[in-house]
Amino acid sequence: MLLLQCAVVAVTLATAFAAFAYWNEHRLDREYQLRALAVARTVASEPSVRRAAAEFSAANARPGSGAAHTARATLADGPAQTVAEAARARTGSLFVVVTDDQGIRLAHPERSQLGKKVSTDPSGALAGHEVLARHRAHLGDEVVAKVPVYAPGSATEVVGEANAGLAASAVRAQFLRVLLGGLGWLVLALLLGVAASALLARRWKRLTLGLEPEELAGLVQEQEAVLHGIGEGVLALDTEGKVTVVNDEARRLLVPDAAPGRDLGELGLTPRVEDVLRSPSHAPVMAAVGERVLVISSRTVHRDGRDLGTLLTVKDRTDVESLTRQLDAVQAMSSALRAQRHEFANRLHVVSALAHAGHLTETTDYIDSILGAGRLGEALPGIDAVHDSYLRAFLSAKAAQARESGVTLVIGGATWVDGTLAAPVDVTTVFGNLVDNAIEAARHGQRAEAFVEVELMTEDTTLLITVADTGDGVPADRAADEVFREGVSTKNHASVVGGRGIGLALARQIARTGGGDVYLAERGGPPTPAPEIQQPGTGTGTGTGTGTGTEPVSGGAVFVARLHDAMEASK
Repeated sequence: MLLLQCAVVAVTLATAFAAFAYWNEHRLDREYQLRALAVARTVASEPSVRRAAAEFSAANARPGSGAAHTARATLADGPAQTVAEAARARTGSLFVVVTDDQGIRLAHPERSQLGKKVSTDPSGALAGHEVLARHRAHLGDEVVAKVPVYAPGSATEVVGEANAGLAASAVRAQFLRVLLGGLGWLVLALLLGVAASALLARRWKRLTLGLEPEELAGLVQEQEAVLHGIGEGVLALDTEGKVTVVNDEARRLLVPDAAPGRDLGELGLTPRVEDVLRSPSHAPVMAAVGERVLVISSRTVHRDGRDLGTLLTVKDRTDVESLTRQLDAVQAMSSALRAQRHEFANRLHVVSALAHAGHLTETTDYIDSILGAGRLGEALPGIDAVHDSYLRAFLSAKAAQARESGVTLVIGGATWVDGTLAAPVDVTTVFGNLVDNAIEAARHGQRAEAFVEVELMTEDTTLLITVADTGDGVPADRAADEVFREGVSTKNHASVVGGRGIGLALARQIARTGGGDVYLAERGGPPTPAPEIQQPGTGTGTGTGTGTGTEPVSGGAVFVARLHDAMEASK
């Protein structure tokens, strides 16, 4: 690179110097021609020169040449020769020549040339034109100016010409002096160019971390192959917060119009993702972006002690999160079935003992008494109001999960779902997050008994979900919308990869994607110093009851979710 830059500088300077030389050569020629022209004009305007030229031109017009030859014998001491020689000596000209209208020399620096015809064509000046030329004559290379000599008292009658010439060697000498001066500047400019190229090459090497162009090209090819071939999103920022690298997966998951050169603030990232980028750490963090659940992590990149910026990696965890929710429901159902199996096994042992003992009447009575328990779904009071099999199974599973945590789940008396779910995954994700949070709150609450009450109602294709608990509620110093922010949680973050604080944020995003919402209806609070323990009913905390005469669950937080297009349209 350094050699290439030096070659470019040298070629550029050489071209500039050639243009400089060409321009100065023509400039000096023109300058010396104008100097000769000034001398010739001065001589041609002398009255004595005009009279002498007029006399000899008139003599040429008379028949015979004797008078002319007699006149030429006196040329050496004539007025034209005197004026011409004085001008030549005064100006340092190579020659000053005066001729008559026939081109016969009346003045010349060599007396032997007096009375002879000039060696160059005088027709231009004798025609009344001023002529500037450069040619070779018997005195050598000359820069010549020729002007007409007019008759005394006339501005149109040409009676001769005046020539003034300067030696071309003087022009060349002056040209060489100019070139030598320019050459000095050329060498200085070349040295400055080489020094600047060396500094530029040094800076280039520092900016490219010591890599050569071939190595940079290889790195770019490898980077393109790796960035667009991996299944993770990659977003890199420089130290000023501008995007330097972004692959297709990062555009798909985060910002479709992300491009190198854009500022971090212009990307429109969610606050959670921006916080992770501005505070890099190696710990993975979960974030909800649109309908997706992502695991993101960021770290600072250093090389040779220099901070190169921040690198963000993104993994799509949406499918895993959905499967996790479904697996949670299956595990809860499995736990409930194991409990039922154990319960039925104990009852069968009683039936077997009564039958073997021959107590047929007692056996019959016992079987009739336990038939009311029915299937697993019938063990949860109020579940008959839910006609969707998916929701029934989900409620039964969550009830079993709650029992394992020491919490009782009850169904509100206003519950009525007579349709079929159109989006079971979205509904169970939102519903499951609300119920899971309520179970956790009730389990760790300060009240003597832990209850969670759910109420589901439908209106056309809209499903309304209300979840209340007997926990300690949402602290008064926390804004209602803050609990829906990613990363906000009162649970232990260390036990979960990616941290907690994603459930409510994800539930709200899913609801709002369909035009619905999830919000905090009542923030609740911890019990008073002497709480009155109330039995759970099946209301929603809004005054509805279960029909059993008990009070509704109250004291803790109440969350409401409205999910549009969650139910299939009735036919």
